[in-house]
Amino acid sequence: MNTFEAVRIVAAREVRVKLRDKAFLFSTVFFLLFAVGATVVPAMFGDDASQVAVSGTAPAALGAAGLDVRAVADDAAARSLVRDGEVDGALLADGTVIAMTDAPGDLVNALSTRPTVELLDPSAVDDTLAILVPMVFAMIFFFVSLTFGLQIAQSVTEEKQTRVVEILVASVPVRVLLAGKVLAGAALAMGQIALIAVVALAGMRFSDSGGGLLTLLGPAIGWFLPFFLVGFVMLAALWAAVGALVNRQEDINGASMPMQILVLLPFFGVVMFSSDPVVMKVLSYIPFSAPAAMPVRLFQGDAAGWEPALALLILAASAVAVLFAGARIYEGSLLRSNGRTSIAAAWRDREARRLVELDAESA
Repeated sequence: MNTFEAVRIVAAREVRVKLRDKAFLFSTVFFLLFAVGATVVPAMFGDDASQVAVSGTAPAALGAAGLDVRAVADDAAARSLVRDGEVDGALLADGTVIAMTDAPGDLVNALSTRPTVELLDPSAVDDTLAILVPMVFAMIFFFVSLTFGLQIAQSVTEEKQTRVVEILVASVPVRVLLAGKVLAGAALAMGQIALIAVVALAGMRFSDSGGGLLTLLGPAIGWFLPFFLVGFVMLAALWAAVGALVNRQEDINGASMPMQILVLLPFFGVVMFSSDPVVMKVLSYIPFSAPAAMPVRLFQGDAAGWEPALALLILAASAVAVLFAGARIYEGSLLRSNGRTSIAAAWRDREARRLVELDAESA
């Protein structure tokens, strides 16, 4: 068989194994429930009536709709209350509805005719969303990449521990085996993320009648998918290399600690510095933090139109370099069974085997 067929067979085997894995199924259900809970549940239980300032006489429909109506002397007073955050919106004397970032849906729906809506600060992000959105993007990238990465490492170590890898390597080249594992992990992780994105967008469409949240999050989610895919492929090769460095499942935690830190630091960086534009701009161009940082900047409106493309290009170039490095460590340590292999030893062993292969070909 050719290389493509070999990679496809290895990947298909890995996918079949993971689809029967209870941990994978449980994590998928958990993230789907989390997406539903974060988008639909707040709307279902958020029945508190909006506080509305009314300049002049309040229409009877506002009282019938259960709104908390506050009469003010004039339009200036109504605007002042909205800017100070004392009310959710205001109805001016000419029938215009004003609000800071998003007009209260119950106020707009209570009026007999569709009013003119004026947003005093349309680019502002709700304080709660400003905290939750960076945490969600960072958490999804952290947990999914960590979960699937550990599964890849455990799969490699299990094959070494049971000596199955010797049979596999006799059938297919080592790099084909690595490519199949990375491809399968990326496909499963991407499928899980895409499913979560679809559920989250559907939930926002259901709960966000005004469409404001969907408009803000749509581009961020759209860019998050390619960033996640390239970032995960970059990390997957390193996870496979980690699994190849050890011979027992018990040693994975110790060997994978640098990888866990490499994934954990960007998570805390995005969460802690999400309100700092300068730090977030730097994080959005660092390959290991860009998959979470750049979508957050898009949500906040701090990124220019060309920046996501440039950051993705930098991430892709870094992924290619990391893939070659991870593949070399993987090849140099996969068939070593004399205890834990150091990275330096794996690197040298791969170079030595490559020179032997070149000599054999020349002979």
